[in-house]
Amino acid sequence: MQAIDDKTIVRDYFNATGFDRWRNIYGDGEVNKVQRDIRVGHQQTIDKVMGWLEADGNLAQLSICDAGCGVGSLSLPLAKAGATVYASDISEKMVEEAKQQAEQTLDDTSHLTFDVKDLEELTGEYHTVICLDVLIHYPDEEMEKMISHLASLANSRIILSFAPKTPCYTLLKKVGEFFPGPSKTTRAYLHKESEVREILEKNGFTLQRDEMTKTRFYFSRLLEATRS
Repeated sequence: MQAIDDKTIVRDYFNATGFDRWRNIYGDGEVNKVQRDIRVGHQQTIDKVMGWLEADGNLAQLSICDAGCGVGSLSLPLAKAGATVYASDISEKMVEEAKQQAEQTLDDTSHLTFDVKDLEELTGEYHTVICLDVLIHYPDEEMEKMISHLASLANSRIILSFAPKTPCYTLLKKVGEFFPGPSKTTRAYLHKESEVREILEKNGFTLQRDEMTKTRFYFSRLLEATRS
């Protein structure tokens, strides 16, 4: 299946049944045990990224592109910390929810811009480009193009998270496919860490920091790379 079909599936899903499901997971709504576990894992990834950026001590001076912002889990704390944030998502409903959350929780939204775009449509230049829990929707044959495009927008740094392709996680994914459930309608792609690193290196980036987030139902490899 071509990438455009995957994008259409993702867009339609997150503008329909998937929106309510993931808004609850990323928010504070009532969820089941599996969804709560995913919420915890996702928040751990957000916290790790914020920890990295805050430790550098210059967050308020940065321009950041949050590619695939969802409901604003990362964009809002970045803006609250003083960064200039451009946040985008393929789902119009996700972006509208993020805007509402920003208006309700932030005193100043002047440095926060939201837009409805997929990764390929993003333009501009930013100090840092961040893309969390999005590459899982892209197959291997499209991953290099997506990462390379994101890298072209980053003047200094790129931060990515992805589901690593290991024998253990591949088996877990296969088991999960036997129990898809009514709201799990998007494909999930695992990626080899070595291939992601190689793509970053090809685009002139050097790995600086990495973390692994793992709960029972959420696993995500986090990489930070800077221009060489």
